[in-house]
Amino acid sequence: MRTRVAIIGAGPSGLLLGQLLHKAGIDNVILERQSPDYVLGRIRAGVLEQGMVDLLREAGVSERMDREGLVHTGFELVFDDRREHIDLQGLTGGKTVMIYGQTEVTRDLMAARAASGALNIYEAANVRLHDADSDRPYVTFEKQGESQRLDCDYIAGCDGFHGVSRQSIPAERLKVFERVYPFGWLGVLADTPPVSDELIYANHPRGFALCSMRSPTRTRYYVQVPADEKVEEWPDERFWAELKARLPADIAVKLVTGPSIEKSIAPLRSFVVEPMQHGRLFLVGDAAHIVPPTGAKGLNLAASDVATLYRILLKVYREGRTELLAKYSELCLKRVWKAERFSWWMTSVLHRFPDTDTFTQRMQQAELEYYVSTEAGRTTIAENYVGLPYEPVE
Repeated sequence: MRTRVAIIGAGPSGLLLGQLLHKAGIDNVILERQSPDYVLGRIRAGVLEQGMVDLLREAGVSERMDREGLVHTGFELVFDDRREHIDLQGLTGGKTVMIYGQTEVTRDLMAARAASGALNIYEAANVRLHDADSDRPYVTFEKQGESQRLDCDYIAGCDGFHGVSRQSIPAERLKVFERVYPFGWLGVLADTPPVSDELIYANHPRGFALCSMRSPTRTRYYVQVPADEKVEEWPDERFWAELKARLPADIAVKLVTGPSIEKSIAPLRSFVVEPMQHGRLFLVGDAAHIVPPTGAKGLNLAASDVATLYRILLKVYREGRTELLAKYSELCLKRVWKAERFSWWMTSVLHRFPDTDTFTQRMQQAELEYYVSTEAGRTTIAENYVGLPYEPVE
């Protein structure tokens, strides 16, 4: 079997890259070790930057998102018993974010892939990448116990933090940057109306809290918990009581509670590898970088990697611009580190760390006060939240 681009991973980044390449007439095959139902079962991001929204529209998969997604023009920061509104639209020249769950993005991309007739191979076992640093890379895998080989021009590693793509690069070729945070997010999904029309990020002496949503009838709430906490220790009643305790009284009194339909604890980590490529293998999204979810950057950062690789491959196949391939990592990392900084900053000023004393608490308050007290500070928050521009491929 042969294709131009072998894509490892059928999550949203792999599917989006495949859709864009297919629309451009560039043949590709997607290999995924899990089943479609497993992929759809991942409950993750829900805030889409302006750039990702535009990219989904370019890919021709935005019809349902544009119909059902919730456009948000701002969000609230809560700290020191005060509420501060960040006017995203007004501070960024009209840019907004879209509330539309990662599961729904994946569902739309799966539907588009199926309609296109392009090849997805799910439940591909023992995927191995070979000769990535040569001009004839290939991938081997097993399907229903039978060994198969996929020859290709390029390999896109879209298979996440634990996937085979990054592990296929010799360790001595990679430089790893990492920070593991001493807490996690306990998240609850519930079929209840949102407590607010916009997201609320709260810094509280008891710990961080976030009020988010997936639709006008489905909410996603989070509270900071210790890294070693067990989800079994958090019945619904305890979660709702703790969330209310971390919110201003005028918000807490409006909170509608209900039975959780999903509950989990996500660890927080900042992680980057350099470079993001090895020969003809290109790492995309979580395979190359992880951000704490505080800045809503994980899925969006993967989308910007997809945009960069897609535009490079477009110029390679249409214009013969093979020299651009060597620029992939450099272009991506410019934006990656800026998003890492913003996510690290949001995490640092909104959470309680084990060594947070009264001085550190006042420093957090002073930092937040400094940013929200001027239009320049609010603009800095807003332009990072809606997403910095994608690096041009020239």
